Amino acid sequence: MISEDSIAVVFPGQGSQRPGMGKDFSDSIPLSKQTFEEASDALGWDVASLCFSEDERLNLTEFTQPCILATEIAMFRGLQALYPFSPSLYGGHSLGEFSALVAAGVFPFSETLRIVHERGRLMQNAVPVGVGGMAAVILNDLDASQIRSLLSDLPVDVANENSLSQVVISGEAEALPIAEKRLSEQFTDPSFRVVPLRVSAPFHSRFMKTIGQPFEQVLRTSAPSWQPGKAAAVTSNYTGTYHLPEVDAILNTLVLQLSSAVRWIDNMKALSARAKTIYEVGPGRPLRDFFKTIDVTCSSITALSAAQRLFRNA
Repeated sequence: MISEDSIAVVFPGQGSQRPGMGKDFSDSIPLSKQTFEEASDALGWDVASLCFSEDERLNLTEFTQPCILATEIAMFRGLQALYPFSPSLYGGHSLGEFSALVAAGVFPFSETLRIVHERGRLMQNAVPVGVGGMAAVILNDLDASQIRSLLSDLPVDVANENSLSQVVISGEAEALPIAEKRLSEQFTDPSFRVVPLRVSAPFHSRFMKTIGQPFEQVLRTSAPSWQPGKAAAVTSNYTGTYHLPEVDAILNTLVLQLSSAVRWIDNMKALSARAKTIYEVGPGRPLRDFFKTIDVTCSSITALSAAQRLFRNA
């Protein structure tokens, strides 16, 4: 039985990275510094240096993903070292789902760094740069199924069901302007807009299916080290609800997550139905605003100073 006082923690994904992320935790908390060192040992390159400096590789997917994972786990561990911070529920957006699985004790940290490094490499190489793209569709009370219907004949998919006012579409770059025109003709509200995203590939679309099999092999190699029984506390982007505590079920949903929509609205509803308090932990805070659209408060911790304010009386 989940206590009514239970805490959920959620982790943002790619796009939340920024130079200097996690440095304040590393400088102040030995366990956070050790976490960055553990990441460097696992990957064979200096993760902290990349995260803390103005290194252009921070925006290359194969580096972005392990760097965000390392930062989020360094922050999470640091919070647990300083405060009585004991979440019982976990969620993460896209890449953030892997941070959630590590934080919940399902996946070992070092193994997961290697998983997401390879995940990023596969995603980067799935489609030549410039061929694919993504865009955020913004309008109050958006209906993802209506968008799917309107774009059904185009090589464009719904990639993220982020909130009640934002859906992300993903697909062939040449088709995105056609999609925007079609949607603008349907949605005449003046608040409607389409914002192109700075990404290097059409993530969470049909164009990622080609990497499903190689990514499955990456996961299978790591699977003996998992603790699947703990996965029932973690939401799945693919199903929209909590993971089944079974290796094959976890593996399959993570493979399908690559080429399917992130059902974040459903994840938020599943978490908020069982948690009294929700914290976002990561270098950026996109998830806080998503929770606002379903009238749920989510407190964001993007820096150590934010944690100090939130937990001053803890």
